[in-house]
Amino acid sequence: MQVSISNSFLHITAQTEGAELQSVRSADGTEYLWQGDPAYWEGRSPILFPYVARLTDGKYYLDGSVHQMRIHGFAPYSVFRLASCTDTEITFELSDTPESLIQYPRSFVFRITYRLEEKTLFIRYEVANTDDRTLYFGLGGHPGFRVPNVTGKSFESYRLRFSESSEPVRIGFSEDCFRDGTETAFPLENGTILSLTHSLFDDDAIVLKNVAREVVLEAEGDEHSITVRYPQMPYLGLWHAPKTTAPYLCIEPWCSLPSEKGKISVFEKQNDLIRVLPKEQYRNEWSICFGMPD
Repeated sequence: MQVSISNSFLHITAQTEGAELQSVRSADGTEYLWQGDPAYWEGRSPILFPYVARLTDGKYYLDGSVHQMRIHGFAPYSVFRLASCTDTEITFELSDTPESLIQYPRSFVFRITYRLEEKTLFIRYEVANTDDRTLYFGLGGHPGFRVPNVTGKSFESYRLRFSESSEPVRIGFSEDCFRDGTETAFPLENGTILSLTHSLFDDDAIVLKNVAREVVLEAEGDEHSITVRYPQMPYLGLWHAPKTTAPYLCIEPWCSLPSEKGKISVFEKQNDLIRVLPKEQYRNEWSICFGMPD
């Protein structure tokens, strides 16, 4: 089921399947969100929970037992309940089921809220631990944006501009997309700029840490900029389908990382996972601001 909210600047559509955004359109009709062309990538903006990316052999340990889970956890493949909806705010809710408990033996309530304020879409994650044991989980966003987004521009016309100078570190990944234990410097132009080329993604995703918590996707002559702010997310993934000329870019704020190559993760020992004690709640809000012609 699809649900929409809007204001005088933006019209947003999301669906109960995965609580995934389906469309972000401005008042002038511009579509910002990638529309899921299966020639490159069928997704649009999946929610990554309770794990980000891949588990070695699709397995992990929790409570001394081994469990299996798909890439990005089960949230992208689950049907959420529409908990509330107003003209400018939607909340979706997912709780444990007999099926989810097989792959993730914890009771929880996971809420995702999309809220419009002028030209900004706020995305709030809330995870309540309704179990009597500690909740361990990963969490992240995965929105894809159309690049280019105006006639006369190419992918290479665009750049990412970070809000402050930094010295980011790239997390090393194996050819099959697991952490390989390496970290390398990933210098930006003047400490803030990454010019886009398709070849950046020939080795798949770029995952950074120690980078500014705000980034703008922009091009000279295109007023439809996109600013992503992720104050509580220590990692940023950048991706499009490798070795292609895919006309989109995913800007992915993550709270945690995937498994190490050849090692089955033990959730209690994976330090970057979020931990929530029984009967407590975790909350995280990030945002996307959409530039548009006056």
